Amino acid sequence: MLENKHTLGWIGMGRMGYPMAERLVKDGNSVQIWNRTRAKAEPLAEKGAILVDRPADLAAVDVLFTMVSTGNDLEQIYFGDNGVASGDSGAMPRILVDCSSISFEQSEALRARLAEKGAAFVAAPVSGNGKCVKAGKLSVVASGPKSAFDEAGPYLESIAGAGVSYVGEGELARICKIAHNVMLGVVFHNLAEITLLAEKVGVPRHAFLNFMNNSVLGSMFTRYKSNALVNLDWTTTFTPALLRKDIDLGLAAGHANGVPMPVTAAAREALQAHFGAATLQPDPQAYLDKDFAALLETLALAAGMKLESEDVLMPSGLEAEG
Repeated sequence: MLENKHTLGWIGMGRMGYPMAERLVKDGNSVQIWNRTRAKAEPLAEKGAILVDRPADLAAVDVLFTMVSTGNDLEQIYFGDNGVASGDSGAMPRILVDCSSISFEQSEALRARLAEKGAAFVAAPVSGNGKCVKAGKLSVVASGPKSAFDEAGPYLESIAGAGVSYVGEGELARICKIAHNVMLGVVFHNLAEITLLAEKVGVPRHAFLNFMNNSVLGSMFTRYKSNALVNLDWTTTFTPALLRKDIDLGLAAGHANGVPMPVTAAAREALQAHFGAATLQPDPQAYLDKDFAALLETLALAAGMKLESEDVLMPSGLEAEG
């Protein structure tokens, strides 16, 4: 448990934000929370968090964490009506730590505006999903003023365990996270392709993935996605739309910096085909709200395959901490 030296604020109670904030609460910290949909935050208030009515109500905390979907959402939370910076007193948190995945440019612009108000900004995007958070196996990559990171770092470690990496000043963490999610899209697409190839020749998906997971190419990612691929479990951890957004950010960064990314471009077009396949579903939006792993179904259609759950429980390696 941390020795609580700061008042903390948290904005964003989605699939990632809730369990991340919950770890801070469980560690005995004083955490004030806000979410656009109040009902999503109320369960954490029952566990000891303090629920506030507006982002502006968090202006007096020492360290404010955010976990939202887009850079536009973050800008609105900071500077919009009833935003953190909207109060007449001019009060602001000393340190703002953003764990969202936004563009390099948006982060840079927000950092400059916050600096004008005397607030330090730490970019701290994360790698993993809600199960990773609960298992204490989340990864965080952070950048910004070293003094601000040193102050906020113990809370990031409370959220993530040992997986916190400081990579330097400014927005360097943003490019690390974008590169990470580009790899996510590329690796998953290839994993799905070779799994279908093995199945079409006659190897059950669970047997093939068990082999892969035990090989030198196996990873935490291939293990925790195996259950979805074997049993067609598309419980949402990360949507296709969010993955497409991050791949587009990666391609834009490649173009801006003169780095050719042909493999990324191919994965992006393959992912776009999933959006086309959704139009053939009875409820296209519900299909696109499923986990990005449902791309396996789109690829199976292209291969002339009809998939069925194999009903084999695969170990994820993400057993929750006691």
